[in-house]
Amino acid sequence: MEIITGRVTGDAEVKKLKDNRKVVSFAVAVNDYYKTKDGEKKNEVRYFSCSYWISTKIAESLKKGSIVSLFGKVNLNIYKGGDGETHANLTFHVNNVKIITQGKNIAPALAVAGESADDLPF
Repeated sequence: MEIITGRVTGDAEVKKLKDNRKVVSFAVAVNDYYKTKDGEKKNEVRYFSCSYWISTKIAESLKKGSIVSLFGKVNLNIYKGGDGETHANLTFHVNNVKIITQGKNIAPALAVAGESADDLPF
């Protein structure tokens, strides 16, 4: 299981599939800062297309700008586009979501997917 921490790039969406299953879809940007051997500062951003299948309730809290830690599995999706070119994107199949800070326009809170305020130990 891998862990990534990043910022949600847009509000999460609940998508309904043909077989009536629902999935929460959202994207996360993960920043990586480092210095080269020459001392030059570098910033790399990786984008992950995320899917969360356990509960659709979390979509209400996954707003643009939220910082989250995600627990799950990274995959690489390679496909041929309509232009005939080969494309690839990183996907992340999320098993657990921990919201560190929430994006603008929603009340600040610390939440873990699947837990209500009554479930918290404090």
